[in-house]
Amino acid sequence: MVTSPSAGQFTRRTLFAGGTAAAAAVVLSTATAHAAGTVFRHGVASGDPLPGAVILWTRVTVADNAVPGSGLGAPATVRWEIATDESFDRVAASGTVTTNADADHTVKVDATGLAPGTDYFYRFIALGETSRIGRTHTAPAAESEVDRLRLGLVSCSNWEAGWFGAYRHLAARTDLDAIVHLGDYLYEYGQGKYTGRNGAVRLHDPAHEIITLSDYRTRHGQYKTDPDLADLHAALPFICTWDDHESADNAWRDGSTHHDPATQGAWGDRRAASARAYLEWMPVRATRADGAVQIYRRLRFGTLAELSMLDLRTYRDEEAGPLAGWRVADDPARTITGRAQMDWLTAGLVSSPTRWKLIGNSVMISPLLFPPLEPATTEAITTALGIPQGGITVNGDQWDGYTADRRTLFSTIADNQIGDVVFLTGDIHTSWAADLPLDAANYPAGPTVGTEFVIPSVTSSSVGDLLKTPPRTTSVVAEEAIKAANHHLRYVELDSHGFGVLEVTHEQTQMDWFYLFDVIDPHSGLRHGTSFAVRSGGRLEPRATPPS
Repeated sequence: MVTSPSAGQFTRRTLFAGGTAAAAAVVLSTATAHAAGTVFRHGVASGDPLPGAVILWTRVTVADNAVPGSGLGAPATVRWEIATDESFDRVAASGTVTTNADADHTVKVDATGLAPGTDYFYRFIALGETSRIGRTHTAPAAESEVDRLRLGLVSCSNWEAGWFGAYRHLAARTDLDAIVHLGDYLYEYGQGKYTGRNGAVRLHDPAHEIITLSDYRTRHGQYKTDPDLADLHAALPFICTWDDHESADNAWRDGSTHHDPATQGAWGDRRAASARAYLEWMPVRATRADGAVQIYRRLRFGTLAELSMLDLRTYRDEEAGPLAGWRVADDPARTITGRAQMDWLTAGLVSSPTRWKLIGNSVMISPLLFPPLEPATTEAITTALGIPQGGITVNGDQWDGYTADRRTLFSTIADNQIGDVVFLTGDIHTSWAADLPLDAANYPAGPTVGTEFVIPSVTSSSVGDLLKTPPRTTSVVAEEAIKAANHHLRYVELDSHGFGVLEVTHEQTQMDWFYLFDVIDPHSGLRHGTSFAVRSGGRLEPRATPPS
């Protein structure tokens, strides 16, 4: 059980060969000391590790006025190096690239020709300065036997709502293999428009809601100056997807709940601006060979696990309002994934050669219904009232609003007897663990098709924050009511902020929830919330403590 921010109680047990605890300690000490100088103000990052490649990222500030989004500053030549030792005596790959204002002076390199399952150090050199040293590692070879994978899971990090203590605690750990960010890496709101329980602890830049390419670049640049986020990026590779707030609240294919074309311009222009800034500023490998942007993708960790990262905003139909939503959620013409992505996902699950199939899923897929309907009454009631099969949906922004897609996915898993599917979810600023029933009304007697773990927000307002009641009071009543109406929901926690740690072995996959004491305290300590595990071929079981 973790009761303080001390990192001493963690030991590195990485799946990636070639690393040692000593090397990890060296680079973490390097990562906590920011490089002097002004060129690399936004840190370094890595991401999307493959067996022979990894994305390396930084930004260079070529002049004081060449700030993110300014469009100012001369081109700059940047050297990058990746080595197996911290002193860079054994450089594995290197090169030079030129960046300019058209790329917001960001640098993004796909470093190839690397060895599988290997720890690496990397750095950038430009304008007479050397960046801080980052640490990353490649994925193991596709056919290699891997005993363990351990991932840190985060989502929903709102600058104004609190300090990024979750990132600080993750950066202090030495037992993780990568960070998975499940979306809402940043927020688009203007100053004071969406804060935390006690208002804004710091203010967004720019002050207005971000709409243009310059706006999105400025906001990305601001987030990259957070020291806790910078340390985490320098310590571990990230695997990311976007949700809605990287563009606008409740974004869908042709719009957003809060986007007004009359005052904010065409949605297509805004979405393109947000996507371009995201791809410039994030260490993701998200462009198809034909040049089209595609952020859904799959990464493999030996024979142990595959991770499919979904894009549940770009292709979805508009979320229906509450009353209309009950009537249209079952419409087979409506989609949350888009047809091409659903085909890609289901085909990948059917053909997966790995024990565990992990799915990075930005919005909740578990049915959240009031109440689940008995199978014998489903047809008559849904016909008479227009209620979706299984019960009344509460949140049409989740998979509950797109039940035809969910049935397609669940049926594919069941029909093909695909085992050990685990959905990893963010978005709703609360913590959940669920068995995924093929039919919620038949749980627990009926079959299940997988497991879902939902992680809390880094800072964004929880239900408890919105209620402004003392923690673990009103929310506890709501949690018990939700579980009573939805028996497949095994754990619900509506108050706390923090992160998850997922450990995958051949025998089981376990999620450990960790919660900060107070997100408005920049030095907040940490506690272990709870742990649940699913054995291969089984269902959720509570665990007393995290793995050692």
